Amino acid sequence: MREKFMENLVLYRKYRPRSFGEVVNQEHVVQTLSNALTMGKVAHAYLFTGPRGTGKTTIARLLAKAVNCENRKDSAEPCNKCGACGEINAGRALDLIEIDAASNRGIDEIRDLREGIKFSPTRLRYKVFIIDEVHMLTREAFNALLKTLEEPPAHAIFILATTELHKVPATILSRCQRFDFHKLSLEKIVERLALIAKKEGVKVAEEALNLIAVNAEGAMRDAESLLGQVIAVEDKEITLKEVQVILGTTDIASAKAMADYLATKNSVGALELINKLAQDGADLAQFNKSLINYLRKMMILASAASLGAPDKQFKNLIAPELTDEQIKIMLEQSQKFTSADYIKILHLLVRAENEIKFAILPQLPLELVVAELAIKDI
Repeated sequence: MREKFMENLVLYRKYRPRSFGEVVNQEHVVQTLSNALTMGKVAHAYLFTGPRGTGKTTIARLLAKAVNCENRKDSAEPCNKCGACGEINAGRALDLIEIDAASNRGIDEIRDLREGIKFSPTRLRYKVFIIDEVHMLTREAFNALLKTLEEPPAHAIFILATTELHKVPATILSRCQRFDFHKLSLEKIVERLALIAKKEGVKVAEEALNLIAVNAEGAMRDAESLLGQVIAVEDKEITLKEVQVILGTTDIASAKAMADYLATKNSVGALELINKLAQDGADLAQFNKSLINYLRKMMILASAASLGAPDKQFKNLIAPELTDEQIKIMLEQSQKFTSADYIKILHLLVRAENEIKFAILPQLPLELVVAELAIKDI
């Protein structure tokens, strides 16, 4: 029955890390928490902050499991075998309370929490409260929470998670140990996706995995969701072309071609490319984003080259997904633009990004960019 249940889970839930060792790319957080667990110096309140899909809730649950594990001794890792670990893994631990502050943001909900915290844990050693999107709480709710954080009972641990740290009051911040989560590197995402695909019995082309990772924008959960969407076609060998069709994305060749048309002032070629992408069913908002990213990388790489900066350093920082040959082509293209050209084009494309969402014809904002550039004669 459990195996059947696991088969029906979406990938990011099915392959959620069950130990700290399985966590991807947040080594600084894992190491510090592991040291605290090993030395028995777990704090009463933590604040996890960072972009979506980077493991904040996952690590919060791992911490809850580790502090309550019945067999953990010298190691920080939960055993995943005892009753406490089993209950938390199955999502039925009464002493692990998860609150979504986006939908439970008022003072009444926090008052209920304060009342519940007075009672000892039902089954586990600690009551762990995970408050997700904590920045959504009202001012009154924050004030009520503050009192609880100042004088918590010994059996309670709070883990607050947020994607918008600036909205959390300083009084709350000062009472928590803060951990900053980072976006995952392209290499780490691809490595994890390849492992999942192998476990699912599906062969996915490396170029396809790279495309999924790029579109995830540093979020592991988004990458796993996109992979799940791709695997749903039930093809045992998935190609780059299939991923482009399924995700509505375009490859780097389309962005390169558009950059060439803009550099040579070939308005006819640019308009033909835009309309061909529209007819092929490509997501023009995604194409516009890809073009912005392509031109941005081109601009930065050109600037770095003119200043004599090491190519490797900027390649790894700005364009880790590109091959050396693609970087070479991009640098050659960049010689056809001036700094003023980049500024004009990128400003127009950023404007088009907002207009595409509401345009009757999705290609029209991009066509207007081409027309305006032709008039300005960049």
